[in-house]
Amino acid sequence: MRMISQCRTSAMGSHVSKCNECGHVAITHNSCRNRHCPKCQGLDAVQWVDKLQYDLLPIRYFHLVFTIPDLLNRMVLINQRVMYDLLFKASSDTIKQLAADKKRLGIETGILAVLHTWGQNLMDHPHIHMLVPAGGVDIDTGQWVNSSKKFFLPVKVISAVFKGKFLGGLKQLYQNKQLKLLGSIKDLQSKSVFKALLDQLYAKDWVVYTKKTFKSNVQVLRYLGRYTHRIAISNKRIKAYDGQTVTFAWKDYKDHCRQKQMVLEVHEFIRRFLLHVLPYSYHKIRYYGLFSLRNRQLRINIIRKKMSLPVNEKPYQKLSIGERVFNISGIDISLCPCCKTGKMMPVTNVLELRLSG
Repeated sequence: MRMISQCRTSAMGSHVSKCNECGHVAITHNSCRNRHCPKCQGLDAVQWVDKLQYDLLPIRYFHLVFTIPDLLNRMVLINQRVMYDLLFKASSDTIKQLAADKKRLGIETGILAVLHTWGQNLMDHPHIHMLVPAGGVDIDTGQWVNSSKKFFLPVKVISAVFKGKFLGGLKQLYQNKQLKLLGSIKDLQSKSVFKALLDQLYAKDWVVYTKKTFKSNVQVLRYLGRYTHRIAISNKRIKAYDGQTVTFAWKDYKDHCRQKQMVLEVHEFIRRFLLHVLPYSYHKIRYYGLFSLRNRQLRINIIRKKMSLPVNEKPYQKLSIGERVFNISGIDISLCPCCKTGKMMPVTNVLELRLSG
């Protein structure tokens, strides 16, 4: 919280730049670079997309969302690392197993999974967003096989397998005493109470949501750039602050997705925001199958050759951050805000600048 509150203030230090045309001088405060900061995710997203764009195949993609019942929210909050790991494993194993089933597709596919922990009202709502190509490599022949354009796998089947895998993993964590059962969930230390919770969870319908396919990797990149590095709330959603309360915009999905405004006492707003601070060094973006980091570029290039697609090189790797931002967004961050023609150049000798001023 200290880093976020001090972001782009003098507390973080500053750097000076000067226009090479009109001489305009700008003093810019440094960013905190914290991954939970709403101001600092834009540049990280640009760099991440820049690295990934040449590993995505130019085909359709499916967007799947894996959610768990809210009965588990408190347990997840107290056991973040192990429960988030279980959510990643259960969802990814579900897709890998069903895709490899020869009665269905018989393929190895790629998976890009992103953890989100919030709902629109900032309360805890852990879920996985998953991007999967519409097809994969045939396990026997090594050739690319396209799936249906309408759906990757039957959603009801995905939901049932996901529920089984998640609850099976949860029972294993309980038996291995890897869960902290404290505070409001202390009663779950009793085996009978824990079994009753499992019975409730098995009785519920678990929903895996599938969105429409993306027609190309260009659409995927646009989506990824604004979505993967999203945090619990962006600055533009905060509408007012009067010293006592915070007013922010939110979408009420239970009320036909209507746009509303919520007013929270400032400490409650901060409490909700801090629900979504991830454990230290925790990886919220993960890759599986064809997209796993080990040998990803080599495997993707082999697939490209078999699909008669050109093998992409990575021309942006040696460019500066400013050049990458311009290539992806068309925004020149070095352009002088005063004359609109010159370039803002870093000033290394501040003393010389003061004397000349």
